[in-house]
Formats: sequence, C-alpha cells, structure tokens
Amino acid sequence: MTDTAVNTVMHAIGGQIAVLLGGDSAEREVSLRSGAAVLDAFARLGIPATAIDTRDADWMQQLTPFSHCFLALHGPGGEDGTVQGALECLGKRYTGSGVMASALAMDKLRCKLLWLGQGLSTPKFVELDERSDWQAISRRLGQAIVKPACEGSSIGMSRADSAAELEAAWHTAKAYGRVFAEQWITGGEYTVAVLEHEALPAIRLETDAAFYDFNAKYLSNSTRYHCPAGLSDEEEQSLRQLAVQAFDAVGCRGWGRVDVMRDERGRFYLLEINTVPGMTDHSLVPMAAKQAGMNFDQLVLRIVMSSLQDREATRGG
Repeated sequence: MTDTAVNTVMHAIGGQIAVLLGGDSAEREVSLRSGAAVLDAFARLGIPATAIDTRDADWMQQLTPFSHCFLALHGPGGEDGTVQGALECLGKRYTGSGVMASALAMDKLRCKLLWLGQGLSTPKFVELDERSDWQAISRRLGQAIVKPACEGSSIGMSRADSAAELEAAWHTAKAYGRVFAEQWITGGEYTVAVLEHEALPAIRLETDAAFYDFNAKYLSNSTRYHCPAGLSDEEEQSLRQLAVQAFDAVGCRGWGRVDVMRDERGRFYLLEINTVPGMTDHSLVPMAAKQAGMNFDQLVLRIVMSSLQDREATRGG
C-alpha cells in the first residue's frame, strides 16, 4: 500500500484512530487477540492507534479525542449493532456494517429467513424451546447441528444425531439465548471474505473435529486451510457470487465473511455472515487477502478505507 494511501487515511481520520476491542461477550479473548494484531498493523503503518476496551465503564468517554474507530469486537454487544448504535449517537465513524445489518447478521435465524426470502439456499432449520417435539424435529432434519441464534465462534454449538442428543444439545446451547437446530450438511466447508462488495478467494476448511468448532478455529494447529479451495473456475465464481449476494441481501458494508457448506451433490448452502471477522494469526480473512495479494497491513488499511468511501458511514445499514 502506498504512502499516499496512508496519508489519505491519516487525513480522513484526523491523525489517529481508536481500536475497539474486548467487551463482555463469550468471544472476548478472541477480540483481544484481533485487536492486538490490528494495533500492531497500525504501528507498522505509522498510524497512531489507541486500544479501548468496551468493557470499561467509561469507554465512550475515552472516545472523545477520536473521530474514527476500527471495530475488533466479536459477538453480542460488539457485533450485533449495539456498539454501532452508540457510535452513531456519538457521531463517530467506524469500520464495517451499520446497526441494522449488524443486528440481522448476528441473529442467524432472522438472517436465514431473509436469505430464504431472497431465494438464496440455506439448510433446513427449526427453532427450539422447552415445548419442542424432539422426535418430530429429529425425523424432519435427520442429523442436525444445534446452535445459539446470536453467538459466534461456534460457541454453544453441538451435533445431534438423535432426538435425545437434540434435547441435550438444546440444554447446552440455551445458556446463550435463543436456539435452533439446522440440518447437518455432509460435504465441504468453505468461507468467503467480502471486501467492499467484492469476494476474495474462497477457503476450504478441513478439521479432524466433528465440525469447525472454537478449538479448530483458534487453538488447533491441525486444522487444514486450502486457498485456493480446489474448485473449478466456474464453481469458485458461483461460490463467490453467492457470498456477495448473501452479504448484500443483509445490507452489510465494508467487509465481512460468509460461511458456506457444499453438499455431496455440489450445491452450496449459506450458514452465516460474520460482520466483524477474526483478525488473529488463525483467522481466515487475512489468509484470503494474502491469496489476493494483500498483506495484513494492507488489509487493515483497506478496511479503514472502505469506511471512508461513504461520507454517511455512521448512518443506516
């Protein structure tokens, strides 16, 4: 990235930027790691940056000297529109999606309903509660994966192969709020980063775990990442197009990551959108950016620049 781009950003952000990290969600530790990596990138770029932990009672007061924020918050409170709404009230500009898109993307159930309304494919699903008919749901879905509706990083998720396992998985997941069961798709797992409404190269994930869980995402060194993903040109293009359609349908902006499954017949199914993806050494967006010719520092700068394109960045979706 040229010095001109850095100078442009420096001028637009008033010579300094706040990196919002931490928070109170179950993904706090991942957020702290993402934020630390972003802060290191700003240091290498020569852009003054200050870490602000939104768990601090006075975090909004700490923002007083700053006009612009880089959001490295994951999970409820930081990725669901709450912080975005506070920043809009304060008149601060920030990276990533706005209030509405952040809230929709964080709620996997509503996001899936929106995609269905747009004619986009997503696995069959059923919301679960204490009145659920576990036998009927098990018959309808077959093998399933049970998920909290509003958590990230695979927190609270577990596979269920029977009615009894379905009920047990619900008991585990309900600690995180609303819960749903989703049809288990046997096949390849892919993720596509989107930057300024353009898809980066797809990544295919392989793990020895039952699914791509928290350990596989952030701790394990045995998870395999394939980028290029091993798809034909036509398949890669189809997957990238689906990711951008999903991103745009929710009203996302700036950057994000779309997770997708591919069944044994080759059909792609949308799983979820991450509006503030991880930026750790195990994270996928930096990996896709590298395949596209961007190093980590260039990626961070592009994310900031994407929030400068729209002078109304603190309004609407």
